[in-house]
Amino acid sequence: MNRTHATRAYALIALTAATVLAGCASPEPRYYTLAQGPAAAGASVATPAAPNTEPLWIEVAPVRVPERLNRPQLVVRDTHNGNEAGLRLLDLSRWSSPLPDEMRDALSQRLQASLGAVDTYQQGLADVSPVYRITTEVVRLDADIGQRAGATINWTVRRLPDGRVVSGRTQSDLAAPGAVEGVVVAYRQILSAAADDIAAGLRALKR
Repeated sequence: MNRTHATRAYALIALTAATVLAGCASPEPRYYTLAQGPAAAGASVATPAAPNTEPLWIEVAPVRVPERLNRPQLVVRDTHNGNEAGLRLLDLSRWSSPLPDEMRDALSQRLQASLGAVDTYQQGLADVSPVYRITTEVVRLDADIGQRAGATINWTVRRLPDGRVVSGRTQSDLAAPGAVEGVVVAYRQILSAAADDIAAGLRALKR
């Protein structure tokens, strides 16, 4: 084999090896967020409250989430072979931050916008005493890919000066057509509904 032919042969081998390696490479995971924004198509958008001379100080505590759901991956119902009782982790569909943080930030975003409030927890304002503390617990969060998504969220608003409390529960099941994106959009809508319920409870305490 002359030098020219050898060079071509080596180039062909290198190209073939690169192609094989590319075909064997694992696909990269896609990351999702529950925060609302321009990309959150289908999610309701809060109407900002009129500016106040004195902010409404709130504290949105971290959301309590069942350990079975507290995973980097999205967790959905496993309906394969009719096994509706099981759960499935979507390795290629992951939250951009831990799920309790995703949910807390989404609730805080909506509450700050709708109430004209400042979340002392999110802003790291250790020297400011919040007037209302909001705690939430996820009882249920599940989805069937391409079909539906639902949640049950318990919440409490406590007025700190006197300890008065308003509690409630937000339950919702929404259609989630399409792939994983449909589930994420439905979850955003559910969290928006929970934030609206919490805001109504807080306003009741202000009377």
